Amino acid sequence: MKTILAADIGGTHSRFAAFRTGEERRLELIRSLWLNTAEFDSMKAMLDQLEKENFDLPASAADVSVMAVAGPIIDKIYSNPPNIDWDIDLSELAGAVGLKKCALINDFVAQAFACRTPVMDAARRILPGTVDPAAPLAVIGAGTGLGQATLVPLENGGYTALASEGGHTSFPFESAAEVKYMHYLLQDSGEPYVRAETVVSGGGLSRLHHFLTGERLEPAEVAGSLTDESATLRWMARFLGRLSRNYALTVVAFGGVYISGGVAAKLPELVTHREFARAFRKTEVMSHVLDRIPVFLNTDEESGLWGAAMKGMQILQGD
Repeated sequence: MKTILAADIGGTHSRFAAFRTGEERRLELIRSLWLNTAEFDSMKAMLDQLEKENFDLPASAADVSVMAVAGPIIDKIYSNPPNIDWDIDLSELAGAVGLKKCALINDFVAQAFACRTPVMDAARRILPGTVDPAAPLAVIGAGTGLGQATLVPLENGGYTALASEGGHTSFPFESAAEVKYMHYLLQDSGEPYVRAETVVSGGGLSRLHHFLTGERLEPAEVAGSLTDESATLRWMARFLGRLSRNYALTVVAFGGVYISGGVAAKLPELVTHREFARAFRKTEVMSHVLDRIPVFLNTDEESGLWGAAMKGMQILQGD
């Protein structure tokens, strides 16, 4: 039996979990713990806090530690996350903390791996279709930022995950009313172009609500004020459906599309609203593809931990 320390480091929350590998290569969750990212000035400080909390698996005791972070990964050991005030460098961290084996992965790579763990059995089917287990699947989700990744089956029965920084690409606006919103966002954000995560994220929900209503509210306040007919909900559901459609077509996701992230978890109406389905299926030439792709909603906010643990088990199996 081996032990895995999994971490999912986000702009708002950082989650940790202790796992062990059971019989038949099954993952068993021992305990999880959440920390507020802004309260710490380094990854080492967070790992030190685990010991202060008497966490079941100190980093130095884990057979492998896998840390998923909301940002691009450089040379498999370094990340400077755009929504966190400090960086992570495993070449320094491993020695300072006493890690036996460690890996740094993108947070949505972890979400992609999570789609093939027991935690996804509870995912809610939103749109019909047929999952092809031999085809790529797509994961997209909004929180502090916007994440995307693809999980690709391998011939040997395993998987590889492909990270994406699609949240930093230009968002596709499609109407005159939306172009007005684009100009508002350019002025409000000061960005040279409107990034996808500026639109579809917690902050994007607040900006959209202000544009449509004149009210400046925090994302949680906006979510609590919406009804099925709210313009804010209709627009955001359409935006999320459009991004999901585009990414599904980009990777030909016959393995399914999984919507994850804190925004959809707290506001599932974003994907159950009719505007999401309308935007996802909106095509004249690719309906035969999109009609085959099912869409699922994952509301488990610890799924990234399961995905990181699955990556850890994959590392251990290679020993």
